[in-house]
Amino acid sequence: MGQKTHPFGFRLGITEAHRSRWYAPKALYGELLVEDEKIRGFVDKRLNRRPPSAAVSDIHIERTREELKVVVKTARPGLVIGPKGAEVERLTEELQYMTGRKVSISIMEVKAPDLDAKLCAENIAEQLQKRASFRRALKQRCESVMTAGAKGVKIQVSGRLGGAELSRRMYVRLGSLPLSTLQADVEYGTAEAKCSYGVIGVKVWIYKGMYTTERTEEESDAAGGRARARGRR
Repeated sequence: MGQKTHPFGFRLGITEAHRSRWYAPKALYGELLVEDEKIRGFVDKRLNRRPPSAAVSDIHIERTREELKVVVKTARPGLVIGPKGAEVERLTEELQYMTGRKVSISIMEVKAPDLDAKLCAENIAEQLQKRASFRRALKQRCESVMTAGAKGVKIQVSGRLGGAELSRRMYVRLGSLPLSTLQADVEYGTAEAKCSYGVIGVKVWIYKGMYTTERTEEESDAAGGRARARGRR
């Protein structure tokens, strides 16, 4: 039997920090957990599902007693901020109305979109929705990821590929992908292409190299400073 696990969950607390960083008593925990999911869904729908897409790859949430901080990682920060900060102010007001709490939003730029698994998956899903050839889309995206500096990549699509009657699965893999090595920086992202003949699922694994203590601390500082995953020596 396959012993499969999520690459992020597998490394959580070892080389990866949590994406939600807060503490709550037992009575409040469930309510705040649901609220986190609503915030992520709302921001994703607002920034990623409406044209032009802001290419948001991840959303981190921090809570203190007084404030709710939302960290948005995006490849197009200009679209999120808007002219003179109008868009980010509107988004802040909407989140404050939705949650009933004081909200602050900070923007982090994704400097290498081709090395972000979530953005790669979204890009392929978009091409599949436009009826592009899935073989060509997978091959081109794998090559662009490797050109951007990745050490390995695997992209898998499954569903009614090309509109065929029978559902099937196909993947393209380049370079090395040490999924069982905890110290390996393997990023994983998924997306769905909602085609007229059904939904096609896209999964992307990108191996960027080994973690180092210094690199882990820098990334956690950029993500908010508090949640610092332990770099393995």
